[in-house]
Order: sequence, then structure tokens, then C-alpha cells
Amino acid sequence: MKAQPSAPPVVRFRRPEDPHWHWLEDREAPEVRAFLEAVNAECATWFTPLEPLAESLYRGHLARRELAVTGLATPLDHFTYWSETAAEADYPRWWRHPNGDPDAKACFLDLEARAEPHDFLELGDMALSPDETWLAWSEDTSGDERFTLYLQRLPEGEPVPLLEEIGPELSWAEDGQTLLFTRYDATQRPDSIWRLRLDLVGPTPAIAEEALVLREEDPEFWLGLGKTRSRAWLVLESASKDTSECHLIPAAAPATPPRCFRPRESGVEYALEHRPGSFYVLHNRQATHFCLDQVAEREALGGGASWTSLVAHRDDHTLEGVDAFDWGLVITERHHDQAQVRLRVLDLAADGGVHDDRVLPLEELPSSLMLGDMPHFDSRRLRLREESFTRPVRWLEHDLESGERRLLKEQPIHGDLRPEQLACRRLWAEGHDGERIPVSVVARADRLDQRPLPTLLYGYGAYGEVLDPWFSVARLELLARGVAFAVAHVRGGGDRGEPWYLAGKLEHKENSFRDFLAARDALVAQGIGEAGRIAAYGASAGGLLVGASLNLAPEAFCAAVLDVPFVDVLRTMENPDLPLTTAEYTEWGNPDEPDARRRIRDYSPLDNLEDRPYPALFLQGSWHDTRVPYWEPAKLYARLSEQVLARGETPTRGPRPTLLRSDLSAGHGGASGRFKAWRDNARQDAFILWALGLAEA
Repeated sequence: MKAQPSAPPVVRFRRPEDPHWHWLEDREAPEVRAFLEAVNAECATWFTPLEPLAESLYRGHLARRELAVTGLATPLDHFTYWSETAAEADYPRWWRHPNGDPDAKACFLDLEARAEPHDFLELGDMALSPDETWLAWSEDTSGDERFTLYLQRLPEGEPVPLLEEIGPELSWAEDGQTLLFTRYDATQRPDSIWRLRLDLVGPTPAIAEEALVLREEDPEFWLGLGKTRSRAWLVLESASKDTSECHLIPAAAPATPPRCFRPRESGVEYALEHRPGSFYVLHNRQATHFCLDQVAEREALGGGASWTSLVAHRDDHTLEGVDAFDWGLVITERHHDQAQVRLRVLDLAADGGVHDDRVLPLEELPSSLMLGDMPHFDSRRLRLREESFTRPVRWLEHDLESGERRLLKEQPIHGDLRPEQLACRRLWAEGHDGERIPVSVVARADRLDQRPLPTLLYGYGAYGEVLDPWFSVARLELLARGVAFAVAHVRGGGDRGEPWYLAGKLEHKENSFRDFLAARDALVAQGIGEAGRIAAYGASAGGLLVGASLNLAPEAFCAAVLDVPFVDVLRTMENPDLPLTTAEYTEWGNPDEPDARRRIRDYSPLDNLEDRPYPALFLQGSWHDTRVPYWEPAKLYARLSEQVLARGETPTRGPRPTLLRSDLSAGHGGASGRFKAWRDNARQDAFILWALGLAEA
């Protein structure tokens, strides 16, 4: 019997011969888009009573933030550059003026105007020629992360499209007429780096020569490119999730064949920085938490170089990055026990030895701290970017000579909830194996005395990504209504350094899910939250984290938001033709290996659904997403909805609805314009407040 037009979409579009809904993977089939549009309509109907709340959240967000934004100006050799976003604009305009002549400013890239004819626009990379005469940039107007290369003479030249279907990364050589870029293979893996020699003499720029520089044949490795801060070397990196290899080209002679710095060694990662006479190698060879060695430039290029230890391996720290200046180095390191990032400054003597070694101070723990834009190799005034869960982003200038700090810019906050009215707590949950799991909590200071609070728990837990504290204007709308926001710093992330990452990947992946549930339980045990009023949020790999946690304990949460969630893990990893899959083997495992397949199958959310009530769910996907295809959240929605219907209930009614919204014009990062992104955020928050019983607040 044919389903009635008024029947739910999962009934109308159901195919009995395909109970797993794999037919949704056929992007070209018209019924796929018809299904997503029908489900979107169903979702919109459910949200209708919450539209006033979503609008209030959106308007409240706008009222709290400075809508007209001027970026921090950065002087280069000849001009000073900054961005300006008008109060009503979605995208910024980029400006510059000659150094020392601020009245002679000119707009050289208007992204708001470029976005006008498109539903989506993303700037991939923006690169200035060494003489600051030419601007190259990569631009994506669909969301599928395939970019078009443009070139423009500054400031008034017309943008000229040069190439399509390239990767986002760009780098100028120091000869001023050569540009390097990446291209994808069939699985959208950056597998090759190319060189363009440009004809910049005539009225319109043109390609004089296009040549392949480097190709990576191993499907688990990606290519990336950059230039040392010294501007002496182009660095071409080939890397998998756990192994890397760097190739060098003199930046002033880009036609020189690339030379491998050190051949790849399985499980060894390294990164390079340069000062005249020396390379600095951050690596984990016989150093799990990374160490820093110095190599004489002449010896390194001749082979057989001797490496001198500069910063030895330590058990309680992980070295995360190194930035070189003519006077020394800035090292980014992470303290394992404190789960805190720090910047360490090494002044180097003429003989290469350490003249001074100091750690820059932190005004608040926990907090985020990183170097800002520092284009000048000789600068002894460091630009720092700092923020926390309670303090908005601010940019500081730290004078290495005097130790003085000067505030350059701070994100202004308006409205009735001020940053100083917020409080942050660091809890420690006990994991299933006795490990201590950091949990960060931010809430209104006055509400922390009125616990327990309705709570939103956020997590990610993959790729060694760190969830250092970040300030969110949108989050203020939840905090103002009495919600506590918590972050579970689970294993698989890098919050407690490299050991933390290794303890949550491959055969240890289940630790991530157990840690997330342990964080939830700690919130209840320590009186921050209460059972029945904790919601979960996860995006991308964080969607896997939350989805797998729900399968283990669906009763732990009253609701969950899964944004572009990676939930069909086994089927995705079994298909090497999908974008990004083969490069993920060292993160999740290769399912061609029986043990790895079993492990993935045992936690993949779509392979472990049980016929029991799940909490209220709001799933989101994007049609042009090449990282987590739209069909993953769509399959999860369809299969959970069928279970609800089989119990005689309706998926979009009652206290535990299952909702799906697919953005049919965006990619993995969601909407590109800031106002649309803020509306999407307000819709999510309206769902969360409804689930926490605060829709009327």
C-alpha cells in the first residue's frame, strides 16, 4: 500500500529492501533531495512554536556584540593592512595604507561584494606578493572546499580568475612572480603541489608556465605548503596523521627541485623553522612528547647533519610549535597536569646557545594564549592573542626588552551580562580506568551559588585537537538564562598533551566516549548539574563522540545536538573512494584489518543503535559537505525515526523528538555569512533551552 502524502517522510520514502537507508548516498537521485526537503519542512513545523524564542536569542546576540568590526592593523614592509566589516555586512572588506600615511587608505578586496551573487562564499587563503603589488586568493562559492584562484594588481586592478578546482593553500616565492598552490586527487586529498610562473608585465596577469613541483602517491598522506618566517625557504610538507616529511626549496629560486630534509619514518612527525645558519626541528623521534633540535643549515642540506638538542623531551610537557625570529625562538608548549598552553621564549646567543629562557605570564587559568600576526623577523615586540571562557578576545603587545604589556585591541561586549559577572571552574572527573578528566565549566557567578544548574556539555575528542578556553558572545544568551556551559576535555583531544591524544585513538578510542560520560557524571556528583537537565553538543568528530556516548547511555542526557556528525564510521572507512577516508586510517584504523574493523563496528553510532528511547535529538547536515556527507545525519534521523514509529510514537511529537535540518547551500562549516550563521546558532540554542525546560524563561 502506498504511503499517504500526510505520512511522515520516513514512511513515504522508506524502501523495505534497504533498511539502512543507503540509497540516500545517491546524490544525483531526485528523491534524495526530495526526502531532505520534506524532512526540513517537518523540522520547520516543529520549530514554529520556538520561533519567537529563536528570534529573541538572535536579537539578543546582536545586541551584545559590536556589529561594525575593525580588525587589528598589521604593518608589513610597505603597507599596513586590516579588515573592516560594516554593521550590516556578512563579510569583511580588506584595506591598506602606505606605512606612515594612514590618510591614503584604499580597499583592495571586498568580500561582501564578491559574496552578493552567491549563497555561499569562503575565503581559502590570501597571499601578498613580496613587493605587496599583487594579491592572490582562493575562493569557494559552493561549500565543497574546491577553490578558484584569483589574482589582482593592488589596489585598483580587476580580479582575474586563473585556475579552478584547486586546494585553498597559496604561497608566493620571493622572486615576486612565482606562486605555489595545491591540487586534489579524486578523493579530494591534496596530493600535488604546483608552481605558476606568472606574466605580470601586460595589462592582464597571465600564466607563463605551470609545473608540477611535488606529488604524493601514498593515499594516507596530504601535502601542504608554507614559507619560513625568515622568508628564505619554501617548506613543502607531506604528512599523515602520525608521520611527516618536509621538502625545501630556496624561496628566491622557486624553480629549484625540492630537497627532502629528512626521509619519512613511520610514526615520526617533525616540523621545521629557520634562522640564518640553522634549522630548528620539532620532532617526536624517540621523544613521545616532542623535543626541539638545532641543525646547521649547511650540514642539513648536505646530508648527514649532526643534531644538537635545544629543548629536551620532558614527561610533563608536550611541545606543540616553534616560531623563529632573528633573535631566537618562541615555543608553544602544553603542561599535561594543568591542561594549559604556555609560550616559552628562548633568546639565542651568537653561537646558538640559549642566552635567556623564560615563560610568558598568564593572567588567568585556564586560558588561551597564542602568537598573533608577526610578519617581521626582527621584531622583539610580540603580538599575543589571549582569551578565556570569561574574558573576550584581546590582542596584546609584549615587549621582550622591558617585559611591559600594552593592550592593542579587545572585543567589546554590550548588554546586561558582563564578562566580569561570569565565573569559570575546572573540575576533574574520574574516568572508568581511574584517569583524571578535565572538565571546564562557565556560568553566571551569581548562579553558581544556586546549583544545580541546567547544563550544556560540549566535547570533540579527536585528531589531538585542543579545546582551549574560548569566549563566545552567542553563549551569553544561554548563560544569561541560567545555563551552565561545560567542556569535557576527553582523551583523543590534545588538552593534556600528546599522551592524551594517543590514549583516545585507534584501539583506545572507547576512552573518549567513557570520558564524556564521566564528565557528565562529575557534573552531577559535584552539584553543578542534575540528572535529567544535561544536554550534549558535538560537531563533526564531536558528533561521533556524542552519538557513541548516547548509544552507551541514552538516559544520561535529556537532549543532544549533533552538527554534521560523523556517525556512519564503519561504512565511511570501508569506502576509500570517499573524500578524506584513506588519510583517516591512522586516526580510526583501516577496516581491511579485522581487529580494526571490529573496533570501529563496536562504536560506530549507526552500527550500534538499540531499540530503546533516545533523548531529544536535533541533527544537522550540509548538502555540500565533503568531510561528513549529508547522508550520515540523514541516515541516523531515518533509522531512529523508524524505531519511534515502531513503538507507536511520532518522531516529532512528545518529549523526545528526533529532528533533522539539512542546509542545502552550505558545506562542513555551515553557513558562510555571519548573520545566517548566528541565526543557525540561535535555532540550536532555542532547541537546547526547550530541552532544558527554559523555553519560557
